[in-house]
Amino acid sequence: MENSNHSPLQLLYIGTNEGLINELRDKTDKFNITQFDNGLKAHKYLNSNEIIDAIICEVQIGGMNVLEYVTLIRGNQNFTKTPIILVAFEKNNEFLKKALAAKGTIDDLYFPPIKTDQLYSRILSIKKYYTEIIDKKITKKEKYEYKIPFLKRTFDIIVSSIVILLISPILIIVALAIRLESKGPIVYKSKRVGTGYKIFDFLKFRSMYTGADAKLAELKHLNQYSNNKTEKDENNNIDNNCQDCAKLPEGQYCSPLLYIKGQKICESYYFKLKKEKGDSAFIKISNDPRITKVGNFIRNTSIDELPQLINVLKGDMSIVGNRPLPMYEAELLTSDDWSLRFMGPAGITGLWQVELRGKKGVMSEEERKMLDNQYAKNYSFWGDIKLILRTIPALFQKDNV
Repeated sequence: MENSNHSPLQLLYIGTNEGLINELRDKTDKFNITQFDNGLKAHKYLNSNEIIDAIICEVQIGGMNVLEYVTLIRGNQNFTKTPIILVAFEKNNEFLKKALAAKGTIDDLYFPPIKTDQLYSRILSIKKYYTEIIDKKITKKEKYEYKIPFLKRTFDIIVSSIVILLISPILIIVALAIRLESKGPIVYKSKRVGTGYKIFDFLKFRSMYTGADAKLAELKHLNQYSNNKTEKDENNNIDNNCQDCAKLPEGQYCSPLLYIKGQKICESYYFKLKKEKGDSAFIKISNDPRITKVGNFIRNTSIDELPQLINVLKGDMSIVGNRPLPMYEAELLTSDDWSLRFMGPAGITGLWQVELRGKKGVMSEEERKMLDNQYAKNYSFWGDIKLILRTIPALFQKDNV
């Protein structure tokens, strides 16, 4: 039941505290109360498919385990997104720990005195979270589900098959050179995130010494896309200084709680801090010391990318599209502003490579993300052909991208 016009909430109260029940009933402009003194009667009422906006349940309900009872309610598909708030009239640290661990089952826990106006606002905020945030994410995922067009897929299969046959001598020579210079696999596999956040094994000729991934953290300060903001000490405690939470009664939060390094913090404030921290989504290191001599050559000539033709043949990627990203990069691009780049095809070459390769591979993170989004929104078959023609001369530049 929506309350966009601030109509009274249909509230189910399970318990026997007359003082709180009467206080809620007095607020006729905010609550319509249906009350039962035990869980069995309330459960029969819920099974009658009555429409309710929220459930208020006392912790002590006739000897029943309230957490198990609430879990039973959540098992009914009609109430998976109904706000459920517990009321405890005595503080019990052991129960409090169990209640906090049951996030996703209960939405909040109150200790009297309870201000009914704030309770009303809290229920509305929980309902909004379920209907406008959770449902919105699901809708977006369905709306932007990508299926490769038939003409584009046919082109990918024909081109990748022909090119693999034509360049097979080059593939053999490069494989031998990699094997002779350093130990390790010839083809490097890494988990990448492509279209629709699909994860697959991304293939490249190995251009680095074995164990290069483990040294990435040591070289983070050389990242070309770093915004040079001072990062916070990861060992510091995380304090919940959310201004929205500060406006609510003690023990209440504006969004679901997270537990980071043993500290509790509301979800919305945590993501705000993460954004302010300035983590860079993309990683590219100039004069990377992890690269081998053969690796440096095949990178500058883009020969290291040739095994991706197998990814194209398999359907993981297309010839033209946005570059699939390592998982540590993709996890920083889940906001509405940048997630669009994952709703277009993933590819070997794309718009940002040909647009800014002439600048020796130097570009800002914002420029790259905007170009990725631009391609995802506007790509076409003939547009892809033009990008392929523009990619060919860029392959012979000295700087790698």
